[in-house]
Amino acid sequence: MARFKLVLEYDGTPFSGWQVQPTRLSVQGVLEDAIERFSGERVVTQAAGRTDAGVHALGQVAHFDLSRAWDPFRVREALNYHLRPHPVAVISAAAVDESFEARFSATARHYEYRILNRRAPAVIERNHVWHLPMPLQAEPMHEAAQGILGLHDFTTFRAAECQAKSPLRTLDRLDVRREGEHIVVVASARSFLHHQVRSLVGSLKLVGEGKWAPERLRQVLDARDRRQCGAMAPSAGLYLTGVDY
Repeated sequence: MARFKLVLEYDGTPFSGWQVQPTRLSVQGVLEDAIERFSGERVVTQAAGRTDAGVHALGQVAHFDLSRAWDPFRVREALNYHLRPHPVAVISAAAVDESFEARFSATARHYEYRILNRRAPAVIERNHVWHLPMPLQAEPMHEAAQGILGLHDFTTFRAAECQAKSPLRTLDRLDVRREGEHIVVVASARSFLHHQVRSLVGSLKLVGEGKWAPERLRQVLDARDRRQCGAMAPSAGLYLTGVDY
């Protein structure tokens, strides 16, 4: 068997998420269809992160096995041909050892959340940002974010349907900055709970509006109570930007 590692970019707007669903379009589904078209083999792919409906990726990583050791260049080119017209691109393909696993070998995952903070609605960036017309202050948002770095019980920021065995996670980075009309939130950790990043952004928005003091975010975290979380940010602004191994 030959194992291949892919780095993928995709627009999550038309998809129900990464994971295959019987009656809905998924990134995994169109990728596995493309693999079958060029190789003749039906495989199951594994991703570093199972992104939700509407979430985008600039550096998703996936792996799969084939019975033949294809040239990685041909794998990339063939997949990009057969993925059309879906908004998915294989940025790179590489042959890897059979011990490599896209999900379990990962040492860090990096996400970015983009907010368009202006009165006028999003046109070019529609479905790719969270449009918020009220003024947001990035400085107190960043201050609040620094107070929850490290190992914590993130129950407050965890989806009710999260299947993780433990709510404990180590948040390595949570930065907030302004770039012109955009507020950009960057988050890094070895792994995240279901909806953790979007839940954090929804609460940071309340800090940016001045409705919460920066220290309130840590208080809400320590409460370990989902009901105290701010309204979850929509999926459109979230990007999986990269995975470390």
